Amino acid sequence: MKQENLKLSKTLKDLHIETLNWKSIQHFIEDEIQFSKQLLNSYVFEPDTPNLFERLQVFKDEFADVRKKIDMLKESIQKHENNMGGMLECDDLISSDHVYYQEHEKLEQRFNSFHKDFRDLKSRVFLYASDILKRNKKDNDLNF
Repeated sequence: MKQENLKLSKTLKDLHIETLNWKSIQHFIEDEIQFSKQLLNSYVFEPDTPNLFERLQVFKDEFADVRKKIDMLKESIQKHENNMGGMLECDDLISSDHVYYQEHEKLEQRFNSFHKDFRDLKSRVFLYASDILKRNKKDNDLNF
C-alpha cells in the first residue's frame, strides 16, 4: 500500500507541476493581453486604412472575450489545485484519484484549447498590425 501511495503521490506531484505551468502561462498571457490592448489603442495605425476602426474593434472585442475566459479558467485551475491539496491529505486516495484525473484531463484540454485560440488571435492581430506598419514604412520610404 505504501508503494501505491508513493506512486500516486508522484503522479499527483506531476499533475501539480502541470497545474503550476498552466498558471505561469496564464500570467504571461495576461501580460500579452495588456500589450495587445495597448497596441490596438495606439496611434501606429494610419486612420485612412480601409475598415481600420471596425477591424480594431473586432480585435478589442475578441480580447475582451479572452479576458473573461482566462478569468474563468484561472478560477477553475485554482479550484483544481485546491482539490489536489485535499487529495494529498485524503486516506482513500484510490477511490478519489480516478475522478480527479478525469477532471485534470478535461481541464488540460480546456486550457490547451484556450491557449491555441489565444495564439491564433495574437497571430491575426500581429499579422494585421505588421501589414499596416509595412505599408506605412513603404509610404515613408517613398518620401525620402
